[in-house]
Amino acid sequence: MTRMLILGSGPAGLSAAIYGARAGMRPIVVQGVQPGGQLTTTTDVENYPGFRDVIQGPWLMTEMQAQAEHVGTTMLWDTIVGVDLSRRPFRLTGDSGDVYEGEVLVVATGAQAKWLGLASEEALKGKGVSACATCDGFFYRGKKVAVIGGGNTAVEEALYLTNHSPSVTLIHRRDSFRAERILQERLFAHPGITVLWNKAVAEFVDGGGSAGLVGLDLEDTRTGERSRLDVDGAFVAIGHSPATEVFRGHLPLDADGYLSVEPGSTRTAVPGVFACGDVADKVYRQAVTAAGTGCMAALDAERFLAHAVFESDRAAAAEPAREKENAEATW
Repeated sequence: MTRMLILGSGPAGLSAAIYGARAGMRPIVVQGVQPGGQLTTTTDVENYPGFRDVIQGPWLMTEMQAQAEHVGTTMLWDTIVGVDLSRRPFRLTGDSGDVYEGEVLVVATGAQAKWLGLASEEALKGKGVSACATCDGFFYRGKKVAVIGGGNTAVEEALYLTNHSPSVTLIHRRDSFRAERILQERLFAHPGITVLWNKAVAEFVDGGGSAGLVGLDLEDTRTGERSRLDVDGAFVAIGHSPATEVFRGHLPLDADGYLSVEPGSTRTAVPGVFACGDVADKVYRQAVTAAGTGCMAALDAERFLAHAVFESDRAAAAEPAREKENAEATW
């Protein structure tokens, strides 16, 4: 039982915990299936404010957790499998069988990048294969890169990478994009981008040793013909999956499965439930923006509780007056 229950232990959840603990809400963080979030699978981090030199993602999350615990957060290893948001305190059940109750709930369960599912892809993650051009594009300055996908994300990432790379190849398994027309027009007009239609990645080629990714083995989706594309970096941009399944039917989701919040806040449709980080953000998806919305969620939660206490105290103060009026009316 806690005043503030937080699901998720990435930058959003831990930032909410730090602010919540400093406000005296003694938060409990249920860490979920991937403690520390996506940054624990990231090696070099060069764009998180406050660090002049490159830092490691797992180290950053270890430091965030230590800070949260230092100011009074309790960290618990569990995964939530059932929720009851019909009344406060909210009641959640873990797959351990433990039951958690919170006067407010902060959902920071994040989103996972979708991958192609190739063994070579898994082996080269962080060694030339990435799912975030904004995060890792800087490491490929002056090098050849490829983007895999055909939606808005893929086109946007290809356009972004032209800031760093003189040669960007966009690989799509079909002969047309799903991306918005205006993005396609910008893409086709850019001289630094080449599009390969009807091609699928059959394998990410490892150069061996410390070389990492050196190329892509491609397969034509119509003829089956194989070809090789030499690249230094590859960005898989086929979408993200927000971790919201347990809230389906309990909280409103948008068409892509992300939690819906009031514009300019972290408030969901259920009073006392707040959402932050990538579980509610399909636009920016950065560690620093996740941390920022985690702060917002804690502040929103603190104000919600303060208002609830004020209303409760006002109701309690008014009760004797109502009792007196009722007694006089009866007399």
